[in-house]
Amino acid sequence: MRSPYGLEIIDNCTTCPVREERLFCNLPAESMLALQRIKSTSTYPKGAMLFVEGQESRGAFILCKGKAKLYTSSADGRTIILRIAQPGEVLGLTSTIANRPYEATVELLEPAQVNFFPKSDFLRFLAEHGEASMHVAQQLSLNCSGAYEEIRCLGLSASSGGKLARMLLNWAAPALKRGTKDVKITLSLTHEEIAQMIGSSRETVTRLFSDFRRKQLISTKGSTVILHDVPALRAMLEQ
Repeated sequence: MRSPYGLEIIDNCTTCPVREERLFCNLPAESMLALQRIKSTSTYPKGAMLFVEGQESRGAFILCKGKAKLYTSSADGRTIILRIAQPGEVLGLTSTIANRPYEATVELLEPAQVNFFPKSDFLRFLAEHGEASMHVAQQLSLNCSGAYEEIRCLGLSASSGGKLARMLLNWAAPALKRGTKDVKITLSLTHEEIAQMIGSSRETVTRLFSDFRRKQLISTKGSTVILHDVPALRAMLEQ
């Protein structure tokens, strides 16, 4: 089934072809049937917000297709992007379990399919399905590890160039594990948004991309970035 945004919608979680590849969704058949009964499926355009920082939590969301940015803002309008959520991630998990307001704003970076689980139904599901609770614990652990890594990057990388190199290498990590040469990644963020991720300015990010191209560390074509010299980018992490 196709949505208005050109997405191929998978409405039945039990028959999802990528279910076993995703941490939370890789559950026994009985648990998946129970999850299927409490979820609702929606599609959203790029730029839609799933929830806003400080909003009372109403449930958890699974990002089935598409990407999203999680960010927090100060009273004077400054914004920091905390991370980019990938397909398969459960969003609003901490707030739903702790019964606290959402800790960040989630905005979709591209058209997306999202499954929503109301808070009371989701908590009851976790109480009744121990393996699902373990998967939630694993996801929360990964989120915590990712937060530690981001703090380490911002706190210990002395240069903006090192922070940008780290970000590019992190996005390219799956291809690098496969030993791919001249790794291609697709940037779903503007230079302004990248600056918000690495604690810099848009002008600095634009200058750094030009510098990386001049040194032949990368090349760009539209939203595609090709990493040509991974060792040199890794050497920048200590700068």
